[in-house]
Amino acid sequence: MNSVILAIESSCDETSAAVAVNGSIMSNVIATQKVHEKFGGVVPELASRAHQQNIVPVVQQALNEAAVKKNRLTAIAFTQGPGLLGSLLVGVTFAKGLALALGIPLISVHHMKAHILSHFIEDPKPVFPFLCLTVSGGHTQIVLVRDFLDMEVIGETLDDAVGEAFDKAAKLLGLPYPGGPIIDKHAQKGDSNAFIFPKTVVPGLNFSFSGIKTAFLYFLRDNKAVNANFIKENYNDICASIQYSLVQMLLDKIKLAALKTGINEIAIAGGVSANSELQRSMQQLAARKGWTLYIPKIEYCTDNAAMIAMTAHFKLINQKIADMETPALPRMKF
Repeated sequence: MNSVILAIESSCDETSAAVAVNGSIMSNVIATQKVHEKFGGVVPELASRAHQQNIVPVVQQALNEAAVKKNRLTAIAFTQGPGLLGSLLVGVTFAKGLALALGIPLISVHHMKAHILSHFIEDPKPVFPFLCLTVSGGHTQIVLVRDFLDMEVIGETLDDAVGEAFDKAAKLLGLPYPGGPIIDKHAQKGDSNAFIFPKTVVPGLNFSFSGIKTAFLYFLRDNKAVNANFIKENYNDICASIQYSLVQMLLDKIKLAALKTGINEIAIAGGVSANSELQRSMQQLAARKGWTLYIPKIEYCTDNAAMIAMTAHFKLINQKIADMETPALPRMKF
């Protein structure tokens, strides 16, 4: 079956469109929103407005780069959730309108499942079954992946996501949003053992990051009370230490998951999978444990429509088609 899929991703603050032809990504265009930087986080109303401004030129650019005319499309895919409701609605509404105008099927995609299937955009590709550590600003999960459309969450955060913990730490250090990549940059020049932060102990494969956020707040408060220049004088070491602590919490659980399941095919996905310390530590751990490790290219770690297109490709093969009644689901279950 010849398939030409236009995919749209608008779950948060990136407007993205991609074209996949028979499961091969032909284009992947991403428009990042700068408007949120001065507010220290994503402002939902501003995000949805920016999506409205970006979606037509982004889709047109994706079609142009793929050298595909609209009348060649055989399906339109979109992110159904989870995400910001206003942002999702822009993508969902646009996809429905275009699919209706062209008389072609709609395919709804779960954002986090798409992050996992981003591993099938390029070689090397994981072998089923595999474990995927999905880490982002809103989610931290360990997923057992049995097949393209057969996945089970076996561990997840009980409170905050690890990406949220990075951004909170950055905000406390006075860094602009998004702060996670800036922490990563400064951490590479610091000593990760300079300061020790307590790990939150949670039974089984679940995570908790609220405790380390609180501990970091008090750590800065207490040290600034003694030395007003504490952060400035120890900047790189603080970044390296908090990053190391957060990454070790992730590693502890993925090690346990591999031990419990006996699976040695391990992948990471989501925005935080671009973190250099996480990648380096996972590579070292994989070498010690004899795992086969899969890390997407940077462009497929962050939110992008290529992963939506790839997921839609597998859903189309299995005739998993949506309809015009399919809603945006900001709290979409896995």
